Amino acid sequence: MRVAIVAESFLPEVNGVSNSVIRVLEHLRRTGHEALVIAPDTPPGQPRAERIHDGIRVHRVPSRMFPKVTTLPLGVPTPRLVSVLRGFDPHVVHLASPALLGYGGVRAARWLGVPTVAVYQTDVPGFAASYGIPMTARAAWAWFRHLHGLADRTLAPSSVTMESLVAQRFPRVHRWARGVDLLRFAPSARNEALRRRWSPHGKPIVGFVGRLAPEKHVERLIGLAAGDAVQLVIVGDGVDRDRLRSAMPTAVFTGALYGDELAAAYASMDVFVHPGEHETFCQVVQEALASGLPVIAPDAGGPRDLVTPWRTGLLLGVNEFEARLPEAVAHLIAERPRYAPAARRSVVGRSWPVICDELLGHYEAVLSPFARRRLTPLRGPHRRRA
Repeated sequence: MRVAIVAESFLPEVNGVSNSVIRVLEHLRRTGHEALVIAPDTPPGQPRAERIHDGIRVHRVPSRMFPKVTTLPLGVPTPRLVSVLRGFDPHVVHLASPALLGYGGVRAARWLGVPTVAVYQTDVPGFAASYGIPMTARAAWAWFRHLHGLADRTLAPSSVTMESLVAQRFPRVHRWARGVDLLRFAPSARNEALRRRWSPHGKPIVGFVGRLAPEKHVERLIGLAAGDAVQLVIVGDGVDRDRLRSAMPTAVFTGALYGDELAAAYASMDVFVHPGEHETFCQVVQEALASGLPVIAPDAGGPRDLVTPWRTGLLLGVNEFEARLPEAVAHLIAERPRYAPAARRSVVGRSWPVICDELLGHYEAVLSPFARRRLTPLRGPHRRRA
């Protein structure tokens, strides 16, 4: 099978979208399929992004920064998308968190009569509210409903997101979760020297991992950092870094970490806290659970599928999150021997190969003449090679 992935975000950006795409590419290669990536280039003035990733061609489109919309560069679709797809001749087009570039991708695919699978991965209406954008949730939903309505199938990462999309009248919505690297993210990565460096007085370590941006609501940890009971560790980088450092002078800010360093950071914490409610899945929560960490998260979005209250962590109401956080942290620290093994067990069976095999099933479903919705190409038929 030939799969073209139109990714709204890709390397050198590191986030949930790009990480998922990388895992899908690894699985496609491992299982003998061909792939092409179409993704944003770096913005003008920055080093040129890679055109080959692990032997797979990456076609780059121009990108622009829209600070009032997102901290990430947005790809601008060009008329060349049609010729690029025609040259690769894919059997299916995978739209990874489609927005601006993804809209160009689904239009080009329809032009050529190629079936599409759209992965809904970003709570854009929620992000708009976090950034104070003068866009109503109603307008945002209308746009994404139109975009996803052009695709053969929409994949939602969690039951909460799936219910939300169905309520917003998105058609043909199915479930596809995310995998986790169970070998890398494991309790065995715990590093006692790192713990002593972070917390020289032996205080329990409470951590956050993620982008330091408005939609993550890291400011909800300020009260916890001001107390003397725990040592707060913030792993990540972003536009809010300086503001958060000023507000939490006693917290440890490591910057962005990757690979084994990130795994050691997770495993060296005692409790993990994710304070933002705008998560369609929340991969960092899954990585924390794999690392044996009890988790505290808002009772909203993707974490509802991942955290089992009073067994693997606690879910707090969004409006009372900050008020209840210190008590929740104290409980999980005291009961960590009970919560930690259950946290790890809760994600066993969610490896990336298992999850990506499910994705191949979604690809095959839109290719089936019995299951796929017949789409009339926007312009002339396209003859594909065998």
